[in-house]
Amino acid sequence: MSIYDNKLWLSDLDETIAAIPELEDLTGKSIMVTGCTGLICSAVVDVLIRWNETHEDKIWILAAGRNEKKVEARFSPYIGETWFLFVPYDASSTENTLAHPCDYIIHGASNASPNKIVKEPIETMLSNFIGMKNLLDYANEKGVKKVLYISSSEVYGKKEGTEPYKSNEYGYIDLLNARNSYSVGKRAAETLCASYYDEYGVDSVIVRPGHIYGPTAVESDNRVSSAWAYAVARGENIVMKSDGSQIRSYCYCLDSASAILKVLLKGETVHAYNISNPNSIINIRGMAEILAKSAGVELKMELPSETEKKGFNPMSNSSLDSTELLNLGWKGLFDAERGFSHTVDILKEIILEER
Repeated sequence: MSIYDNKLWLSDLDETIAAIPELEDLTGKSIMVTGCTGLICSAVVDVLIRWNETHEDKIWILAAGRNEKKVEARFSPYIGETWFLFVPYDASSTENTLAHPCDYIIHGASNASPNKIVKEPIETMLSNFIGMKNLLDYANEKGVKKVLYISSSEVYGKKEGTEPYKSNEYGYIDLLNARNSYSVGKRAAETLCASYYDEYGVDSVIVRPGHIYGPTAVESDNRVSSAWAYAVARGENIVMKSDGSQIRSYCYCLDSASAILKVLLKGETVHAYNISNPNSIINIRGMAEILAKSAGVELKMELPSETEKKGFNPMSNSSLDSTELLNLGWKGLFDAERGFSHTVDILKEIILEER
């Protein structure tokens, strides 16, 4: 079953679009979205697709990714539409040939899986920096109106206390821990955006998502919010391998997508905006309890292996202050209860249909 056959997903898309009146400004414009099959950016593409389905004036979508077959499978109903085009793109390569001009770029291609970060710290760090550099060069050469970079809450590092991070607050990151190749690479890419604006005038803006979840995650995604959502949708119990006290800013994928589009069109140049729903700042155990309750399964405890420990996010508190995003007129539509419930309901229908 395609996600586009799910009535709840379509309803969520329509509700999201109604909250982004600025999308009118994108009609007739072209947007390249890298990492288009990922959890975050596939939701962005789905919002743009749904806009085109429900409006006469179209937004031109350049879906950029490494694997054309994967892109075709994810967006299969729309392959062949004049307003949808696949663009070959690999963030880790310097050989990308970006032949198609575009007005905007949303750059979300990144290695974000904890397992891959642990196994490929070099590739993780280099792809963050090289991928950003190549797109900024392209934007400079082609006169792209604005580049939006999807960074991460991990750029903040560790700090004491439980207060949410403001966009100018930075904590400690151990530079000699290979797991931090992700956070350090994201930090460097943000500074590169600022440098390209200072030296060449390339207009860019940055978002720092919290912990994004939703039915756009693939089943192989081993981030706990995704892995557990799929588990409970299959009727399995949740197995938690920590005390769950770590505080996180959870955000439904469509709230994240609306925030990204809002910042793209209204955000201040070379400024970073936290993506966080104030109604969804909870600890990991709270998230697990919501998921278990939504599917009527149990929450169980188990000790992690040493390998699993290496992949853990080192931040005990990665909650984010979203005041600046809220000041742009953004509002989260899906609190934790609603967002996780919708995720499980949509995944259940898709999984059951595939069996």
